[in-house]
Amino acid sequence: MDRIEYEKMHAVEERMWWYRGLHANLLTVFRRAGRVRPGSKVLDAGCGTGGFLAKLGQAQPALDRIGMDLDPVAAELAAARAAIPVCVGSINALPFATDSLGTIFSADVLYHRAVDETQALADLHRCLEPGGALLLNLPAYDWMFSAHDRAVHTARRYTATRIRTRLRAAGFAQVHTTYWNSLLFPLMVLRRKLVKTEGAASDVALLPAPIEFLFRSAMGIENLLLRCGIALPFGGSVLAVAIKHG
Repeated sequence: MDRIEYEKMHAVEERMWWYRGLHANLLTVFRRAGRVRPGSKVLDAGCGTGGFLAKLGQAQPALDRIGMDLDPVAAELAAARAAIPVCVGSINALPFATDSLGTIFSADVLYHRAVDETQALADLHRCLEPGGALLLNLPAYDWMFSAHDRAVHTARRYTATRIRTRLRAAGFAQVHTTYWNSLLFPLMVLRRKLVKTEGAASDVALLPAPIEFLFRSAMGIENLLLRCGIALPFGGSVLAVAIKHG
């Protein structure tokens, strides 16, 4: 991404409704996948400015967390926020040994124009230990492409079917998916498709406090459904959990 997008992320990711929803959902599917094992090596591949790494450390302090991002400044910011070393690297060629990681998170990375989807999924699979889990978050639906996507260098958006197919082709044994940001999806469609936006600007920004509260509440309802094992049938993002053959 452009440096300005990392700066915006760093400024709001601890408070903005969307990031709070994302982080809560990642933690929920992580727990439901049975991957919380003290001392397990857990990589955030494409960790941005470290918001989720920090949240993961607060929720599961016994994990051996590792951060990685392609952008050196983002990696620096992430290291400071998460209080752990963060390396610079690409998911196209991960700097980790084969079968060395228990879990890999990669939130909103695979869609990027700098990522070779097939190569990245193969390398993510390589680095996981047998029985290890890959947790992905991705933007949903090609028809939702907008100025936001131009700003964050989106090459492709996904459906649950598309990412399941790609993950199975990469060798993953079990794949589970759900959409999220479902309750607010009609508003997202209106904002992205009907409101004309000049140039390329992302949607990463804090909203007025009452709206932030309402949107966070909607995310809380969705997270409760995910905790109950209910997969959501549509939404602005798709979450996938894929298990390597054990």
